[in-house]
Amino acid sequence: MKQSSSNKGSNKLSVEVVLLAAQSDHQTLALWAADCAERVLPLFADLNPDDTRPSLAIAAVRVWASGQMSVGEARKSAFAAHAAARESGSTAAAAVARSCGHAAATAHVAGHAIHAAIYAIKAVTLAGSDIEAEYIWQLKRLKTQSSY
Repeated sequence: MKQSSSNKGSNKLSVEVVLLAAQSDHQTLALWAADCAERVLPLFADLNPDDTRPSLAIAAVRVWASGQMSVGEARKSAFAAHAAARESGSTAAAAVARSCGHAAATAHVAGHAIHAAIYAIKAVTLAGSDIEAEYIWQLKRLKTQSSY
């Protein structure tokens, strides 16, 4: 199957994001993951306005990154966000909540950050928005936070 030029561009960008993430420190990845998740959070909040678990997960990883929360507390927020994903009733909203959950889980394992970004891309895709623009934003944001 032949890829469209847009797909090729997105694939190249996704590889750049992964490579840069591999060179970034734990705290940078946590804050970047929070930013990726927060960017798509309105897709969840619009459908689930009373469910704050995903937004609390984003807040938790930021507090952890500042040194004011334990890894265990951040993980609890991650689990809660994943529960919100299972209960969301929408695949796009579930992807957002999973992005938030992985952002919070980055406090435990830095590798969760890339999953937060991937789920944000999935949410953007399911919402019918421009995934290439999202990859570009993610890459620029990580470059800014990593000082590259």
